[in-house]
Amino acid sequence: MRIAVLGAGAIGAYAGAALHRAGADVHLIARGPHLEAMRARGVRVLSPRGDFTARPHVTGDPAEVGPVDYVLLGLKAQHYASCGPMLAPLMGPDTAVIAAQNGVPWWYFYGSGDRWEGHRIEAADPGGAVSATIPPERAIGCVVYAATAIERPGVIRHMEGTRFSIGEPDRSLSPRCTAFSEAMTAGGLKCPVENDLREDVWVKLMGNVTFNPLSALTRSTMAQICAFPDTRTAAELMMRETLDVAGRLGVHTSISIDRRMAGAERAGDHRTSTLHDVERGRPMELDVILGAVVELADLTGADAPTLRTVNALASLLNERLDEGAVQPRAAEGAAAG
Repeated sequence: MRIAVLGAGAIGAYAGAALHRAGADVHLIARGPHLEAMRARGVRVLSPRGDFTARPHVTGDPAEVGPVDYVLLGLKAQHYASCGPMLAPLMGPDTAVIAAQNGVPWWYFYGSGDRWEGHRIEAADPGGAVSATIPPERAIGCVVYAATAIERPGVIRHMEGTRFSIGEPDRSLSPRCTAFSEAMTAGGLKCPVENDLREDVWVKLMGNVTFNPLSALTRSTMAQICAFPDTRTAAELMMRETLDVAGRLGVHTSISIDRRMAGAERAGDHRTSTLHDVERGRPMELDVILGAVVELADLTGADAPTLRTVNALASLLNERLDEGAVQPRAAEGAAAG
């Protein structure tokens, strides 16, 4: 099994190292000091489950790799539409693309079998550019529940979680999903194949849609947001509105708001990846996380007033980040998503 990890950052390098340890033919595609460190010394994983080092092939040029069976995308969703030149050399006639992304995926209504079958979500697939780069029939969905960070170039800190839930957009139980799941499991990770990954999408989204924008707007950790009464109320409202949108789309999760909030409190002084982006002066990955949910609220007739207000505030901040108007500062802690 040949696997390329395109965007071998914290999550991609962690999964790639585990797959390589299990015997898969893994190729990590990265850039900058992280690339050079992995090329020279391999990937060092520091984990409560045990430290290890893996030495897969590492490159900055996908043409060195050629066609593979699977591409694991470790890029942020806003880079999917422009990744075509990097993705093309890796694609054979049957290559599957496993998109380990936060938020609502571009394939969401592909094979959905409901009244919105084939509907394009503009926030997730602007102008159809993502679908043109990664055709939905190539896609295997992936929801990541692992928390990792690049501690220093070539060194991945794994804090908690090993679950990478995957599934076909059309709900089929495919041989390609089964084979990838078995490879991940052999590497010591959890990789259940879900009949309908959309429930996992919304469970993960309950946290991301809430804490990612709120942390960026307030420059606060998850525990701080939960501890301050007004932001806690805002977080609970955002989760309730998100579940309302999901329900209108036929998805009903088994995770309660109280349980999701308790999980956020246990995360303590965790700084979201979105907060890290703001602190570094980089645009945030919010279109697929928050903008897409607001768009789906429009589609289904949901009010979602809190989501709409926070989206307006976060959109202005993102525009200022894109213009370079927000000065970066040193960030602390680690990001999971």
